[in-house]
Amino acid sequence: MEEKDHSALQENVENKLILASRWRRLWASTLDAIIIAIVAMPAIYFTDGFNNISNATSLSIAYTLLLSIFSIVIFIVLNGKLLINKGQTIGKKALGVKIVTLTGERLSVKEHLLKRYGTYFLTGQIPIIGPPLSIINVLIIFGKKRRCAHDYFAGTMVVNC
Repeated sequence: MEEKDHSALQENVENKLILASRWRRLWASTLDAIIIAIVAMPAIYFTDGFNNISNATSLSIAYTLLLSIFSIVIFIVLNGKLLINKGQTIGKKALGVKIVTLTGERLSVKEHLLKRYGTYFLTGQIPIIGPPLSIINVLIIFGKKRRCAHDYFAGTMVVNC
């Protein structure tokens, strides 16, 4: 599979698809996270989530899971149409990058939601090992191909528009 990925990437380099810089990807992801946080904050406020945090009370697993699901729904509502039509989230659009397959095509809904974002979001929810796996997922971007683990799993790359 690695040979297939490498040959497809090589073909794209020849076709002038330019991989997005790590910085652009970081800022796009940061912008998306800020937007989701702003939208999710009222839910946290009205469910006393901030009181638990300020009292150093740990949040229950059920509360954390519900908040995660709510955040995923917010992500899909805010970015779903853009992802399907342009391969972009709000952050990626603002930074001029998009998600494509290794052959430069747009992804299907299934590829976006299950392969790419499903693995990205769900991995982080695994108790104890989820957070370290999420960090490893992102750190893989420092390889030569500038792809995170979820990109390899989904057969995607992020390129400049």
